[in-house]
Amino acid sequence: MGGNVAPTDTTRNELIISERLRAAYPQGVYLQVFENRRFQEAHQQISQWLGASPEHSLSAEEKSSAKIILYGHSWGASAVVALADELQKDSVPVALTIQVDSIERGGQNDAVIPPNVARAINFYQPDGIFHGRTEIRAADPAHTQILGNFEFSYKELPPECSSYRWYERMLTKTHIAIECDPVLWRRIENLIRETLNAPPAENSSH
Repeated sequence: MGGNVAPTDTTRNELIISERLRAAYPQGVYLQVFENRRFQEAHQQISQWLGASPEHSLSAEEKSSAKIILYGHSWGASAVVALADELQKDSVPVALTIQVDSIERGGQNDAVIPPNVARAINFYQPDGIFHGRTEIRAADPAHTQILGNFEFSYKELPPECSSYRWYERMLTKTHIAIECDPVLWRRIENLIRETLNAPPAENSSH
């Protein structure tokens, strides 16, 4: 999640698509939403899902069998790259990272994608007080494919933003517009489904 948004906030697309994917894949796929400052907890959770414990270190086979997908908005997008960096230290591959209007948090580098990431994509909007990083790049282009840096522009808030807090709609209008844009998040959901080798969601928009 971005900013100080709770992982239980049902108005946010980060949680909405997670719950939709959970319903679509009741077995074999693990999903969890974290506050951006808790990316170390996300790191520990991923290790546990892969089978690590105090008594068991992950084998090369357990690491290579992982199909990890990380996505986030704002500080949450910055945390995505920080988490991928932590997994790089563990030699754990990441299938896909998705950054939405990424804003770098202190001590992190959201511009350079580590070589354990197979594919990465960046969506941003250039307007308002808060606006995302316009470009990400691969630390090692031989290992990471950058799918693109895609710009979105908003003159008006999508209707789905009406449930957001009034001061967000007033002060960070375009930054939250990209977070509540259903067209973009359906595209993100289908990127995730594609990475899972699953059929796209119905009524998808590209």
